[in-house]
Amino acid sequence: MDVLIIHFLNALLYASVLFLIAGGLSLIYGVMRIVNLAHGNIYAVGAYTTAWAVGRMLGSAPAITLYALLPVGAVAAAALGAVLEPTLLRPLYKRAEEYQLLITFGLLLILEDLLRLIWGPYPLSASSLYEALGSLSIGESIYPTYNLAVIVVGGIAAAALWGFVYKTKFGVILRATSQNMRMASALGVNVNRVYVQAFTLGCFMAGLGGAIIVPQQGAVLGMGVDALVLAFVVVVIGGLGSLEGALLGALMVGVVREFGIAFFPEIELAVLYLMASIVLLIRPAGLLGRA
Repeated sequence: MDVLIIHFLNALLYASVLFLIAGGLSLIYGVMRIVNLAHGNIYAVGAYTTAWAVGRMLGSAPAITLYALLPVGAVAAAALGAVLEPTLLRPLYKRAEEYQLLITFGLLLILEDLLRLIWGPYPLSASSLYEALGSLSIGESIYPTYNLAVIVVGGIAAAALWGFVYKTKFGVILRATSQNMRMASALGVNVNRVYVQAFTLGCFMAGLGGAIIVPQQGAVLGMGVDALVLAFVVVVIGGLGSLEGALLGALMVGVVREFGIAFFPEIELAVLYLMASIVLLIRPAGLLGRA
């Protein structure tokens, strides 16, 4: 029983981080109709920035105060998004989708090289934050307290995003723009401002995912591509453009991945892709997506 509880908690841990990445990806697509292939490396920017900030302050401040540095990576990712949208993406909105895919794929490669240029080829660690919280007992097993903190942050972020999109005036404007951009513009909505805010928010979510997971995993080159692949599996299952679908897909992928790693690690990724393929065959728009 203890082992099952730990597997379940690990699944929630994966799902929390995956939702932050995939939720940001879905938000950007839902509002702007852009499949942002650079989203994974924006997540990596959040991880690297947080690990660097913690490393700079380590030894000069108590470990418990370093948790205040976790949002630094999310803010850096949001700032990057606020710059990228008006400069690189906005000129391509009226062009074919192939141009958007090419520019975001090129941006993926550029960000990977920038990470290598700024921080070098070696991993960065913020494990002091992971170790500072210690562990707690679950029956006869122990479980890292930091993992529980990540699950809580993921849950709070999901609730806050849902409230922001569905319960605020800006959320109404956001949804109106996503449904009919021309009509929203005719009614006086500043569509360009909505787009940059939506893209910035999506990047903030990805950066937050990288920031909260880096104390456990560290920041390494290539982590953005790995995260992007899993995020696409999530949005294919849940439905691209649907926040509820991103949450459902993240939970499903988290559970399947955790139990796959535990019981059949050789085919764990294959099972995820098979699950996504079955959803595409049965419901191409995703479980909660709209055609």
